[in-house]
Amino acid sequence: MLQKFDERNRDIQININGRTVHRDQAGVSPFDSVVQGGDAVWEGLRLYNGRIFKLVEHLDRLRSSALALAFAQIPTHDEIIEQIRRTLAANGMRDGVHIRLTLTRGVKITSGMDPRLNTAGPTLIVLAEHKPPVYDKSGLTLVTSSVRRFPPDCLDPKIHHNNLIQSILAKLEANVAGADDAVMLDVRGFVAETNATHVFIVHRGEVLTPRCVACPEGITRAAVLDLCRANSIPHAERDLSLTEIYRADEMFCTGTMGELAPVIRVDGRTIGTGSIGPMTVRLSQLFQQLTESDGVPVV
Repeated sequence: MLQKFDERNRDIQININGRTVHRDQAGVSPFDSVVQGGDAVWEGLRLYNGRIFKLVEHLDRLRSSALALAFAQIPTHDEIIEQIRRTLAANGMRDGVHIRLTLTRGVKITSGMDPRLNTAGPTLIVLAEHKPPVYDKSGLTLVTSSVRRFPPDCLDPKIHHNNLIQSILAKLEANVAGADDAVMLDVRGFVAETNATHVFIVHRGEVLTPRCVACPEGITRAAVLDLCRANSIPHAERDLSLTEIYRADEMFCTGTMGELAPVIRVDGRTIGTGSIGPMTVRLSQLFQQLTESDGVPVV
C-alpha cells in the first residue's frame, strides 16, 4: 500500500496558475491560503488513453466546494481544462496518469485567517503524475479508527476541502496497526468511509453503501451505483454498522486513485472467503469497460 517513487515522475512539469515549472522549482507563496489554513478545494482525476474519466462531474464538485467556501473567483470548466491540457502536453502524458487539481483562495496581503485579506484571485495547481491504481487488487486489510467523521452540522462533507487532518490521524492509526487503511465511523457509530475511499459491501447478492451523511459525494461511488442500476444489480444506500461489515459476503473500496479494490479483513475478521468475491469481480470488470469508453478527450 505504501506508494513508491516512480522514476518517470522525476522531471515532471507542475502547472501553477498557467505557468509550468519543473517539480523541483514548483512552489506556492507562504501567504497562499492553502499554506495559511488549508483554505482550498481539490479533485483527483484519472487519465485513460487520452481521456479523463468523469471530468465534468469532478469539475462540478470542485466548483460546488469553492462556492460553499465563498471563493470570490472560480475558474470556468473550460479554463481549468485548458490548463490540464497544457500540463499533460508539457509532460507528454496520455495514459496511466493521476491528476490532482488544487484550487486555493489565493495569496493574502498579510498572514491571517480573514478571507478579506485575499485580493489577488485564486491559485490553480495542476499536478499530473504517472501513477497506476495504488491499491492492492488481491485484497486490503482495514482497522476501525477512533477518529470520527464530522456530521453536516459540524462540517459539511460535500465540501471537498484540503484540510485532511481527520484522514491523516486515521491513517496514522492504520499504519500503527499494520493495516492498509482505516474505517471511519460517523458520530452515531455507523460506517462513513475509510480515510481515503468509499465503502461498499455485498450481502446476499445486494450491493450496499453508506449514505452521504458523513462522507463526500464520491465520483467513483456514483459510477458504481450507476453500473448497478444499468445492470439490474440489487443495491441500496443506507446506514451500515460494523457488524454488517464483519458479516458481509464481500467488501470493496472505491476511489479515483485506486478504482475498485477488494477488502479481505477488517478488525481481524475475515470478510467472506478472504479473497475477492464474484460481485466485486463483476463490478470491477464493468467499471473497466466504462473507463475504456467514457471520458473527456484532453490529449
